[in-house]
Amino acid sequence: MTRRWDRIALGLAGGFAALMPLALLVPRGSKVADPIAPASAPLAVPASGPPLAAAYERPLFAAPVEAEDEAPPGDAPALVGIVGRLGADAVALVRTADGTTRALQVGESVDGWQLASLAIDAAYFTRGAQRVRVPLPAG
Repeated sequence: MTRRWDRIALGLAGGFAALMPLALLVPRGSKVADPIAPASAPLAVPASGPPLAAAYERPLFAAPVEAEDEAPPGDAPALVGIVGRLGADAVALVRTADGTTRALQVGESVDGWQLASLAIDAAYFTRGAQRVRVPLPAG
């Protein structure tokens, strides 16, 4: 008797699996969406702003104008190089006023200037409220 009910349940499940996709594919009396009305006028680019030629004349990898600092004071240490990994163990090699070269970690001082931070191409020194950026020498 259980085999008979198993076969009936299997037959019903198979019939359902075969007929359900057909029932879902049959179109019903649904409305067709209204076609989209065309735009009244195409959008135009405003003519204000700098001309495009100015973008072609500007160097591609130049530093932003606001990032350029003035020259450091004459008594600031001269940056010779940066050695190590920034944020981990980097030190700045600086030339002091007497001509010797020293390695400074962030927080150390030389000639009254304290090394505040290091960047990939510069060192930032502070003395009191004064903060200067000393770039690496070009070369």
